Amino acid sequence: MSASSASKPAGLSVFFPAYNDSGTIASMVIRTVKTASELTPDFEIIVVDDGSADGTADVADELARTYPQVRAVHHPTNSDYGAALQTGFRSATKELIFYTDGDAQYDPAELSVLWRKMTAAVDLVNGYKISRADPLHRIVIGRIYHYIVSILFGLKLRDVDCDFRLMRRTIFERINLEKSSGIICVEMMKKIQDGGFRIVEVPVHHFHRAFGKSQFFNFRRLFRTGRDLLILWYALVIRREHLRPGIRPLTQRSADPANRVYPTPPRP
Repeated sequence: MSASSASKPAGLSVFFPAYNDSGTIASMVIRTVKTASELTPDFEIIVVDDGSADGTADVADELARTYPQVRAVHHPTNSDYGAALQTGFRSATKELIFYTDGDAQYDPAELSVLWRKMTAAVDLVNGYKISRADPLHRIVIGRIYHYIVSILFGLKLRDVDCDFRLMRRTIFERINLEKSSGIICVEMMKKIQDGGFRIVEVPVHHFHRAFGKSQFFNFRRLFRTGRDLLILWYALVIRREHLRPGIRPLTQRSADPANRVYPTPPRP
């Protein structure tokens, strides 16, 4: 039975990690309010402003004043992509969690495609880009990155780098996310795969960036990304630290400064 066809539709948390996305975040949230309301009456939308230097914080606060389902969470300074994701997951209170970036390279209306695939036999619905709408150098870097991390970490996903995901919140009762940089997606998907969670993949559209610039795939960060991937590989593939007993899951850990931990609701 799909999430949308159950007698009582599942609750849905949507969050957007946003950094200098003042030109796109309003349209993303407004479009998501419409889409989510067609899927379930029980939804919330969270904008995680990661210390933006533009007007993103003000736009997020205005959206929260306008729509009762929307709230804004602010990092006092930029903490990087992984930290924004961790805050989003901690802030989510509903049974299902969907996230995508606030830069409008994905259409949040396609959440409905993922929603239909979230059956009782599925824990995570992962999007994969039909065609990447980026400059050539980013496409090349992206393909090399995907190939390397797939080999290194044994990932079976078609698209590790597609941040368009719908997942059960109960996943985070068993896995713990630690990275604060963009490699958190590799960490997350490796731990979810090794945890035996059931994953389904669906194609989604990817659009040209109309505002701002990428915060991850740029030449300045390539060395740091490579170094961090090797450290992560050693921890997860060689030492298999995430499979050792006694590691507290994300929902039980202290949040980053100025961000609270939300309690995990009972399993439905």
